[in-house]
Amino acid sequence: MDRVALADFLRHRRETLRPEDLGLPEGARRRATGLRREEVAALAGMSTDYYTRLEQQRSPRPSEQMLASLARALRLTRDERDYLFRAAGHEIPSHLSAATHVAPALRRVLDCFTSTPALIISTLDETLAQNRMAEALFGDQAHRTGLARSGIYRWFTDPAARRCYPEADHARHSRAQVANLRAAYGAMGARSKAGELVKALWKASPEFAGLWERQEVARRFEDHKVLLHPELGAIEVDCQVLFTEDGSQALLVLTAPPRTEGFEKLQLLEALANERVAG
Repeated sequence: MDRVALADFLRHRRETLRPEDLGLPEGARRRATGLRREEVAALAGMSTDYYTRLEQQRSPRPSEQMLASLARALRLTRDERDYLFRAAGHEIPSHLSAATHVAPALRRVLDCFTSTPALIISTLDETLAQNRMAEALFGDQAHRTGLARSGIYRWFTDPAARRCYPEADHARHSRAQVANLRAAYGAMGARSKAGELVKALWKASPEFAGLWERQEVARRFEDHKVLLHPELGAIEVDCQVLFTEDGSQALLVLTAPPRTEGFEKLQLLEALANERVAG
């Protein structure tokens, strides 16, 4: 681990970013350029004290998961992310795990959506980034760990994962989740994380095992869906999907036509999101 190189790189990247680059309010007048340490720490899901020690060359070697979170928070390119890993004394991520790194250009597209839910997911339905509207709708999904990072895994193992969909839609959604996983499994192979998910779900869920035997393969995203919010109830939205060139990530944007009940509820959701930021 090269503590000097790591600290210098983190500090330089933090100082070159502006709050507006990350969709943050500019707030009161700043004495220093760039982001504050506490802002980077919050975006990366770590304590300010821990991040400060990284910049002051006083921390133990950060984990790969922590470095991946910092790479997302600081909007690093893939080359910059690889440098970060090397400076911290880690091997650079493999091509399979690299698919979880959000390209800055795709993140900038996500940041353009402020009044409607939008999120970036991997082929395994891992939430890699989400705006505050998506967090208000689904909760914070981006900082989960292990197999639970995958929405597919949670769907078949955690009853709470199904609460955002009407019960009448559960069977259709289950089929779509399995078809998506089989498509990823075919692309990534049995020894990949997709294969690990299949093995775990086969043991954990008879429903999954039965659907897996149907051999359905597809990247499915419903054009129209109903989502359930604990405070606002059912919200009808249209789902638009933008894939990266290699198909490893997808940007999902949820909208509703003007002058509809769904549109009005999204406006109420925005008000709730604003209240949480203000609070």
